[in-house]
Amino acid sequence: MKVIFAEDVSQYREDITAILNRFKSDGTLIGNGNRNVIKFFDLNGFTLNFKSFKQHNIINRHVYKFYRKSKARRSFEYAQMLISKNFHTPKPVAYVENHDFIGLTSSYYISEQLKDSFPLSDVLGDHSFPDREKILKQYVALIFSLHNEGIEFIDNSPGNFLIKKENGGYEIYLVDLNRMNFYEHIEKDKRLKNFARLTNDQETIRIIASEYAFLSGISPEYCLNTILQAINRMIVKRKIKKVLKLYKRIIKI
Repeated sequence: MKVIFAEDVSQYREDITAILNRFKSDGTLIGNGNRNVIKFFDLNGFTLNFKSFKQHNIINRHVYKFYRKSKARRSFEYAQMLISKNFHTPKPVAYVENHDFIGLTSSYYISEQLKDSFPLSDVLGDHSFPDREKILKQYVALIFSLHNEGIEFIDNSPGNFLIKKENGGYEIYLVDLNRMNFYEHIEKDKRLKNFARLTNDQETIRIIASEYAFLSGISPEYCLNTILQAINRMIVKRKIKKVLKLYKRIIKI
């Protein structure tokens, strides 16, 4: 087992190893666990979040051992990078990889559990949510800042942003960090297409497009049209995937 800790928490090695040994039978599950399994555990007065990534097929197991960083390692390193650039994400604690002679068998990303927070999806789904427009504009400012740093947060979807009320305002924390692209400069279409996974609610899209236009100097009409086109393409792509999945099931029958 390979365990890499953040510098200030290596004293918890034995505790974390003990939690890993009882991970399947203990802890509090977050979500349904259909894909990745996320649980939190109490440890000496604070709470740790353990994310166990879905086991890969034999080819990807080999790839993630010899050619590509594991999702757990990327999550850990990207969290450290984001914090160094003054973005918010739950504090990274460690990542764990288990290997056999073929490749990666399992991996975990461990971070501090963010308490008293709510996902951006709560804001998007409720038009009467307190400070809704303020939070949306703050979210857009976060994405704009990421883009200016050359960071494309690929999984830009509502569940991957946790919002915490702090000092009379709001702080937005990024989670599910393993999929990012990095550029010296991100051109405007790629920036705007980055919103395709967020929502197809027209009112919300207009707020996002207007705020991104204000921050970037791109025309509001161009922002709105480009985002809408990206969302429509995403919807079509998802429908095609569903049809293909159904077709495969029918063939098997």
